[in-house]
Amino acid sequence: MTSTEAARRKKGSGPFSWFEWLLAGRYLRARRRDAFVSVIAILTMAGITIGVAALIVVMSVMNGFREELITRTLGLNGHFTGFPVEQAFSDYNEVRDNLESVEGVVSAVAFVEGQALVTSQYGSSGVNIRGMSIDDIEKLPLLHSSVMYGGWEDWDDLEGVAVGSRLAANLGLGIGDAITLVTPNGPQTPFGSTPQIRSYPVNAIFDVGMVEFDSLFLYMPIRAAQDYFRLYQDQLREGFGELDLMATDEEIDEAYERVYTATAVEVFLSNPDGTFAMQRSLEDAAGRPMVFTDWQTRNQTLFSALQVERVVMFTILSMIILVAAFNIISSLIMLVKDKASDIAVLRTMGATRSSIMRVFCITGTAIGFIGTVLGFVFGVLIAVNAEAIRSWVSSVLGVALFPPEVFFLSELPSRVDPLEVIVVLAVSLVLSFLATLYPAWRAAQYDPVEALRYE
Repeated sequence: MTSTEAARRKKGSGPFSWFEWLLAGRYLRARRRDAFVSVIAILTMAGITIGVAALIVVMSVMNGFREELITRTLGLNGHFTGFPVEQAFSDYNEVRDNLESVEGVVSAVAFVEGQALVTSQYGSSGVNIRGMSIDDIEKLPLLHSSVMYGGWEDWDDLEGVAVGSRLAANLGLGIGDAITLVTPNGPQTPFGSTPQIRSYPVNAIFDVGMVEFDSLFLYMPIRAAQDYFRLYQDQLREGFGELDLMATDEEIDEAYERVYTATAVEVFLSNPDGTFAMQRSLEDAAGRPMVFTDWQTRNQTLFSALQVERVVMFTILSMIILVAAFNIISSLIMLVKDKASDIAVLRTMGATRSSIMRVFCITGTAIGFIGTVLGFVFGVLIAVNAEAIRSWVSSVLGVALFPPEVFFLSELPSRVDPLEVIVVLAVSLVLSFLATLYPAWRAAQYDPVEALRYE
């Protein structure tokens, strides 16, 4: 070993010498004489731990909430909704096929939509009715796979309905039970329009995990919905019932498509954020005048509020770390005053001002580093198990935390974003380091003669 290497090892690797690390470590350890200063340091460390953990948990829950909300909303509603302009929308199947041929489009579905009052022997509720064929329902995996009871068998051939689990619970419905749908837009009479009242059996009960859909949406076959909402062209429908009894299924379907209309089509893209670039392509491919609205425009208020809330929560919770950083300043100032004589002795033994400054920088930064690491561990553990912890606390307290009626989702979602975690850790470490500079600078300015005068 050369003399240079020996001197480097004695001094310590990096910009800090071994005695600076040793001295900083001794200042961090509790002693009976320094118990009060050590308690302040522990409380400061706890504050940083709480701040970092709270930031990670809150940001993860908000990420999960936004992701689940987008996934479930776009799982049933398309990235684009196209509405016909002027003429009756009887060529909806052709338009749907044209839109599916556009590059970047995963699928397109046609549907009938309207509102009605649904009643059962146990109550009534307003619902949003959607009429869709089984082929289009299969393009919505979230809906198709969420059936709890019943199923989609012979969906197009049966005049049954599918209801959400919460709606079924509110109305006391089970598979096979009959419901009555009432809408004011019924047949015209000399005295005006009469209500449209029809009964349908419940064929399926679904649960997509989103309160809005599980309590307000009702699905029925598209042809039954077209008849119920009278979405047909009267002048063509008069001859529709006079088809030859020997007509083939293809001839019947062709005649049906000429007579009956749909409300709109929904388009699902491979890239949900690419709506701006796709709108012109969809308008050109539709083959008829249509107005397309994207999901970001439809939900602009909600997702803008979520984005603002994320920024505000990050700022507010960062204040916890900032307060803890100020505690580092106060605890180090107290430590500097308590160790004034030690600093003076070190200066008389040849320690430089920069060396003294590094000792207290290491001490304060170590407090912040340990608090940050503990906060990272606790924060990630809580964020990963957020739903399990919520369920346990709810069962212990007997109180519904994060009720789905308020937060839209039946479970508390959480998604840890590694980039955001890195940002939180970086903010904590930087604030902890900056908080050490002033006390360390004050320690380095001590005059050994003045410090030892009254010793």
